[in-house]
Amino acid sequence: MADVHFELVTPEKKILSEDAYMVVVPGTEGDFGVLAGHAPFMSTVRDGEVLVYSSMTQITQRIRVQGGFAEVNDKGLTVLAEHAEVLSGAGADTSAHGRPARADH
Repeated sequence: MADVHFELVTPEKKILSEDAYMVVVPGTEGDFGVLAGHAPFMSTVRDGEVLVYSSMTQITQRIRVQGGFAEVNDKGLTVLAEHAEVLSGAGADTSAHGRPARADH
């Protein structure tokens, strides 16, 4: 199966831009997973964690987000978050504001 292109952006900077097997987003109506070929979709995002999967069972990134919007289109998934903090995976040492990530998560 092909991968879905995923971008996570805050007002300060682009946090992540990569291909993933699946991305799970905390929507206000409930969590939703996006795979390649997903139908066009838009949702508001609630505070929670975005999970990025490299395979069906392997989570490679955990990113805490606060508010925002998510859009799925033919180019992939874009999450526009008010704030984002990488908890694990590449870039886990800083938040969207450049501060050290909290160690208690």
